[in-house]
Amino acid sequence: MQITVTRDSFPLAEVFTISRGSRTEARVLTVHVAEGGLTGRGECVPYARYDETLDSVAAQIAALDLPLDRAALQEALPAGAARNAVDCALWDLAAKRAGRRVWELAGLSAPGPEITAYTLSLDTPENMRASAARHASRPLLKIKLGTPEDMPRLEAVRAGAPDSRIIVDANEGWTAEVYADLAPHLVRLGVEMVEQPLPAGADDMLAEIDRPLPVCADESCHDRASLPALRGKYDMVNIKLDKTGGLTEALALRDAARAEGYAVMVGCMVGSSLAMAPAVLVAQGAAVTDLDGPLLLAEDRDNALTFDAAGVHPPDAALWG
Repeated sequence: MQITVTRDSFPLAEVFTISRGSRTEARVLTVHVAEGGLTGRGECVPYARYDETLDSVAAQIAALDLPLDRAALQEALPAGAARNAVDCALWDLAAKRAGRRVWELAGLSAPGPEITAYTLSLDTPENMRASAARHASRPLLKIKLGTPEDMPRLEAVRAGAPDSRIIVDANEGWTAEVYADLAPHLVRLGVEMVEQPLPAGADDMLAEIDRPLPVCADESCHDRASLPALRGKYDMVNIKLDKTGGLTEALALRDAARAEGYAVMVGCMVGSSLAMAPAVLVAQGAAVTDLDGPLLLAEDRDNALTFDAAGVHPPDAALWG
């Protein structure tokens, strides 16, 4: 077994901004696991919020003892980007060995398309209204917020896309007081869900204040070990493979979260279709799917995922799985 890691960059169609900063490209690691003349691929997006860099994640992967399987991988690496790329590559390799699709190997039903959110990045109210108007035909818009001046942005997006469903992501940018003030206006403007309004580790107030609309844990939820700390504070969990450390844990987290009464959202970092492909399997039947990473790119991989009016479609075998 051989593992190789390459660094790839995909230019974005336009500048993407959240409360933590802006970017003009998606910088990812692509992992190739080769054995017996076959090669499986996986992609991860190291995230500075979790103290990950391209260098640190590549070093984690390079330090792995080979050969290994998915079970050994869960013990060898913690949840995070490094384990994600290797786990997904091992799933892809297993599918190639078996001549079957990953969902068959995982005991899942054949997947179908899922309507995905389309993300509007943080900008001035005027620009966000214009962006919302350009994308008003999309059924679900996600708004990046997380500043003290968010009300004009909310009003602007609703004016630009009066018929779209809307969810918002504060990226840990609010205080309990700001959220309590904004929540009635979120309801008034038809917002269906708010994602991570308070910082992870400083979100206990969510158990003390009213939650007039569902609150989703993103930075506060990584894998199944996160679930006990969410009780009474969140109504939904956002499953991202770069947080769970791959498809293996993502499927387990989905089942555990649902068993504990949480609704499920399946999200992504800004990456290519290769990163989204395994997440489409997790997103089957999710309350919210947010796998729009490829839609934000100016260029994508070959055999990219199909996005149309039905949503994001499962990957072709030439891409992954």
